[in-house]
Amino acid sequence: MNQAPARTTMLPYGHQSIDDDDIAAVVEVLRSDWLTTGPTVAAFERAFAEVAGAAEAVAVSNGTAALHTAMFALGISPGDEVIVSPMTFAASANCVVYQGGTPVFADVDPATLLIDPARVEEKITPRTKAIVAVDYAGQPCDYDALRTIAEKHDLAIVADAAHALGATYKDRPAGSLADLSTFSLHPVKHITTGEGGVITTDDPELARRMRTFRNHGITTDHRQREEQGSWFYEMVELGYNYRLTDFQCALGLSQLRKLRGWVERRRAIAKRYDEAFGAMRGVHPLRTNDRVEHAYHIYSVLVDGDRAAIFKALREEGIGCNVHYIPVHLHPFYKQRFGTGPGLCPVAETVYERLITLPVFPAMTDADVESVVAACANVLAASDRSPH
Repeated sequence: MNQAPARTTMLPYGHQSIDDDDIAAVVEVLRSDWLTTGPTVAAFERAFAEVAGAAEAVAVSNGTAALHTAMFALGISPGDEVIVSPMTFAASANCVVYQGGTPVFADVDPATLLIDPARVEEKITPRTKAIVAVDYAGQPCDYDALRTIAEKHDLAIVADAAHALGATYKDRPAGSLADLSTFSLHPVKHITTGEGGVITTDDPELARRMRTFRNHGITTDHRQREEQGSWFYEMVELGYNYRLTDFQCALGLSQLRKLRGWVERRRAIAKRYDEAFGAMRGVHPLRTNDRVEHAYHIYSVLVDGDRAAIFKALREEGIGCNVHYIPVHLHPFYKQRFGTGPGLCPVAETVYERLITLPVFPAMTDADVESVVAACANVLAASDRSPH
């Protein structure tokens, strides 16, 4: 007799939380005079910068636009190389290609899946201009080690902190750890504006370049010209329309006020998983480094046995598991354009075959969490009994 599944409805790996306060904030701006390039954008940027511990925050249309804007601000151009983690979404490397540069993949630490500083240093050439450090799952990278390397070789550091809003490294918040830090505001992230992104920095000149870039390379926006009583503008760079609207920023402001509580709930869920999986055969949580406060955008584990079969069985149990990520250098585009392929980053390639992401988001109930634990116990016990 088959055992009943752990759940009767599918539990997604991530989900937004929207309440009446969020809706009211958006409606208020929808009824205002400014739907875009208005005062709410600047208010959101100020609030985000404060949370991130940075002097400046620049809001853009999505997380990919944030990465592209950062590459532009640093002047990445054809002939330049940028060192990138392979264990990330493709945008972390694509942003280098957008500027005509070459992504160079440096392997990850097998226990954390964070970029390995020793592998970074091995990849540096006279053409290297920057390092993109991906805060995988919500844990900041080893920024002290990366800063030592960057200063030695005169490189910029970009933190792809899309997973890490609310995290800290040695008591410093994500957003203050690199020359530029990029964030995503997609619905599965810690806060959302529907789609959206932010770049933080302490460098006012980089911030100025990024604000110009997000507005077609034009030095002023419509609101600034309205305040000046002027129609005149100049395009000084080739930019893009990467603006974020005022009503999206209103949602972001409302969500920011709830960030602390939401991150605490993510940590509580992760703690329960750690306890359960520490005593369960066939599943291995990733390591959290000392003096790090993890933000747990995702909760990824390494499983023993047939990952494809375990993934399928978990879905049949009602657990909306996922995989983060296919190593970027294994995607056909990178193989064809840059000649990458298997063997380039052996640690990332090996762990990818064992990776599964389990649900974690603030609205999960304790019963939801226990259903994930029960499903994993059922599936992994069955996997342990099956021939390999």
